Amino acid sequence: MNDCKKKISVLIPCYNEQDNVVAISNAVLEQFDKNLTDYDCELVFIDNCSTDNTRPLLREVCRNNVRVKAIFNARNFGQFNSPYYGMQQCSGDCVISMCCDFQDPVELIPVFVEAWKKGAKIVSGIKTQSDEDKLVRFLRTCYYKLIQRMSDVEQIAHFTGFGLYDKDFINVLRNLKDPTPFLRGIVAELGFKRVNIPYRQAKRKSGKTHNNWYSLFDAAMLSFTSYTKVGLRFATISGFMVSFISLMVAIVYGIYKITHWNSFSAGIAPLIIGVFFIGSLQLFFIGFLGEYIMSINNRIMNRPLVIEEERINF
Repeated sequence: MNDCKKKISVLIPCYNEQDNVVAISNAVLEQFDKNLTDYDCELVFIDNCSTDNTRPLLREVCRNNVRVKAIFNARNFGQFNSPYYGMQQCSGDCVISMCCDFQDPVELIPVFVEAWKKGAKIVSGIKTQSDEDKLVRFLRTCYYKLIQRMSDVEQIAHFTGFGLYDKDFINVLRNLKDPTPFLRGIVAELGFKRVNIPYRQAKRKSGKTHNNWYSLFDAAMLSFTSYTKVGLRFATISGFMVSFISLMVAIVYGIYKITHWNSFSAGIAPLIIGVFFIGSLQLFFIGFLGEYIMSINNRIMNRPLVIEEERINF
C-alpha cells in the first residue's frame, strides 16, 4: 500500500548551519507526520563544505532517521550551483526547496502541496513582507523593478527560490545542463503553470547570515547577464551619442578657436573635463561588458555544477 503513495522531497541547502540543521529537520518531518501522512517523504540536505559542526550533526541525524539524506560537497560551489544540483538528486514526485535558517516557514509545506494537488507545476513563495533590514528590502525592491523593465522574460519579484517544483520541471532542469544556473529566472522563463503563495519572511532563527553585498551583487549580475540585452544596447547607444556629442563639441571648439584666434584663451580645462568624462564612461561600460564576457566564459568551460565528497542514506 505504501508503494502507491506519492513521494515529496524536501531539499535544504546549508553552509555553516550547526545551530539550525537538527531543528529544521525535526520541524520538516513533524509537518509530514502531522499534516501529510498520505505522502512518503525524503529530506535531503546538501552541504556546501561547511567548516563548523554541521556535517557531524547531519551524520547523526541521518543515522537516526533513514528518511534524511545528505550530500557533502567537496568544496563551496556557490549559492546557486549547490541547491540547483541538489534538486536534481531528489527522487520525489515533487521537490520543495527551502532555506535552513527558518526564514522560509515550514508551515507553508502543506500549503504548497495543496496547490500542487490542484494542478500547479510550480508553487512559488513570494516575500510580500519581510523582517530583514529596511534598506536591504528597499534595494531589493528597486532591483526587481529595474530587472522587470529590462528583461525580455518576466521576472518574479521577491522570489528567492523557496517553493515546490513538480518532477516534470525537475526533469527539464536535468536536461538543461546550465553550468551557471539562475533558478529564479529559469522558473519564469520556462512557462510551467505556477501559483504564487505570499508569506512573511522571518529573521534567521540562529546563526549569522552568509549573504553580503558581494553575494547580492553576484546574484544581480547573473540575472542581468542571463536575461537582459538592455545593458549591451545601452552601452552601444550611449557610446554612439557621446561620440557624436564629442565630435560636435570638437567642431564648434575648432571653429570658435579659428574665428577668435586673438581673443581665445579658454585654456585646456574643457579638454581635461571631456577626457575624464569620456574615460570614466568607457571604464564603466568595459566593466559591464566584462560581466557578460565572464558569464559567457563560465558557460563555455562547462564545468560540473558540484563535485560530491560523500553521500549518506541514498
